[in-house]
Amino acid sequence: MSAQAIRAGWGIPLPAPAKLNLFLHVIGRQADGYHLLQSVFRLIDCYDWITLTPRSDDQIVLASPLAGTADDQHLAMRAALSLRERAPRACGVTLTVQKTIPIGGGLGGGSSDAATTLIALNELWALRLSVDELAAIGLSLGADVPFFVRGRNAFGEGVGERLSPIALPAAWYVVLVPPVSVPTGPIFSDSALTRDTPTITITAFFAGQHTRNDLEPVVRRRYPEVGVHLDWLTRFATARMSGSGACVFAQFDDEQQAREVIAQLPPGMQGFVAAGLDRHPLAC
Repeated sequence: MSAQAIRAGWGIPLPAPAKLNLFLHVIGRQADGYHLLQSVFRLIDCYDWITLTPRSDDQIVLASPLAGTADDQHLAMRAALSLRERAPRACGVTLTVQKTIPIGGGLGGGSSDAATTLIALNELWALRLSVDELAAIGLSLGADVPFFVRGRNAFGEGVGERLSPIALPAAWYVVLVPPVSVPTGPIFSDSALTRDTPTITITAFFAGQHTRNDLEPVVRRRYPEVGVHLDWLTRFATARMSGSGACVFAQFDDEQQAREVIAQLPPGMQGFVAAGLDRHPLAC
């Protein structure tokens, strides 16, 4: 399903879409501690919204701080600061981030916020950086940022930065949001994490080779609520965790099937229905 193309503009809310990891394999570990991964990234129509307002000074100001996160650690703020270093003149901006994507849910909200900020300010500040240059800046902010900058569904490798665009069939997803926020670092550093899953090819993925999320057993043990949500959703379709969690999802062929499942959510369980996207709304 295609997203409506949007041009960046001052003072208008700009979309930062979420993603799902249709699978996530940990295939090794580098000497620097970073893990080598394989995954398929799928954009979905669940959005944060970024509003950029020009300033008369050269300050970068975050108008919507996140509780527990210092402003200079907010990925959208860091993205703006990184671009300002490349501006030929003094540039300032006030960023307002309206959060919808669950925090700590494995849906890439922070990375997507950073990517939308990079894409939009590159245009609004007339920097004329290429997509490759923006993706390189994005990688310095987080491993998932280049995916959102490039704006296409992709088969990801390396630490997630080596991306091969792929075409995925239309699909609808039920996404459940357990009442926990899962930090990525402790999951990847857990001694029980599987780190030697054999590599697969794009062709094997489309042929239906068995895949999984290697982080799921660790998250289930540490956060039993995630397992409860996975087990419930498995009653209707194959359920999987996205990223390092906590959100879990299942794929359906049409919107009606997905909405029939979400209508059966038991009390205390939260979730939403999302359509898969073919492209980022701001992508060229």
